Amino acid sequence: MLTKRHGPPGLAPATLTPHLVPGESHKPEIHIIEYSDGHFDELQITELSELNARFGKDKVTWINIDGLSDIEVLSSLAKRFNLHPLALEDVLNLGQRPKMEHTSDYVFIVAQMVYQDNSHTIIGEQVSMFFGENFLITVQEEGNYDVFDPVRERLRGGRGAIRKLKADYLAYALLDSIIDHYYPVLEDLGTSIEELEDDLLEKPSREMVMTLHQYKRSLSHLRRFVWPLRDVVNGLLHDPSDFITPTTKIYLRDCYDHTVQLMDLVESFKELTAGLMELYHSSVGLRTNEVMRVLTVITSIFIPLTFVVGVYGMNFAPVSPSGEKLPLNMPELYQPHGYIVLMLTMAAIAVVQLIIFKRMKWL
Repeated sequence: MLTKRHGPPGLAPATLTPHLVPGESHKPEIHIIEYSDGHFDELQITELSELNARFGKDKVTWINIDGLSDIEVLSSLAKRFNLHPLALEDVLNLGQRPKMEHTSDYVFIVAQMVYQDNSHTIIGEQVSMFFGENFLITVQEEGNYDVFDPVRERLRGGRGAIRKLKADYLAYALLDSIIDHYYPVLEDLGTSIEELEDDLLEKPSREMVMTLHQYKRSLSHLRRFVWPLRDVVNGLLHDPSDFITPTTKIYLRDCYDHTVQLMDLVESFKELTAGLMELYHSSVGLRTNEVMRVLTVITSIFIPLTFVVGVYGMNFAPVSPSGEKLPLNMPELYQPHGYIVLMLTMAAIAVVQLIIFKRMKWL
């Protein structure tokens, strides 16, 4: 779920190291969306020289880069928009803590995008954003999937106010889409935890404990993503620069409320998993107590029976081999049907004990 990648220790600050994925193309994909109130254009480019012709003050340009394998693309954008090399280093070093920084030329945001694949595996991917008045640059780890399709559809259809406002509103819309996609992940995780709770009550097992640890690990990762993301939104709300308009800040308040709700959900599920671990130990203890109670009852039944068998196994004969009577020895030794009588007596003792245990609610 959490990918980490840093350059080798000892590198100079702002050293850009490409992120190469084995078995994949080393050429990142670049998608551009240009729009204004009455204009929309979407295309994919292959040459960096095409970038310079795509910018204008009367429209907003969204550049989306999928892949971190070509630092030439980032370097070209850095020259065009005066992006700091340390910010580019953060883009290439994966596993960054979500954060927000602003300069005189742009606002820089790092966020963790979370979604589920077809097998319901939780995937975490780093997204970096640079935006100014009329441009927004997003850099993703890979292009297989992202959570920005709802925003793209709104841009294509011209729905809402998104094409009437500047790049700060587009940045808010992308950030809001990232935050909204945490909800289905947490809801699915919560459903799985509730199902595990029912299984733990019925028949706890070690496999369930391993699954519970996986859920706790996933929640820990989500907490590391959501907690600083709340600070990012709060920083945007109180950003003193002119890149974020008062209109956009109104929407950011709602975005901040969503991050608080997500934190509440994460903390609630973490407490639930901790309670499930205690429930597992309690269930195992109860099952052990049940087994021990049954074994104790069985042992209690056989104690008097063992005593009777032990007594009559001593074989003190009432007469000697010569026919002389031996006083105070076992007169029952030669009793007719003594074996059957003794077995019936032992059975009666066991039945009486079971009745007593039942009335005392030990069974």
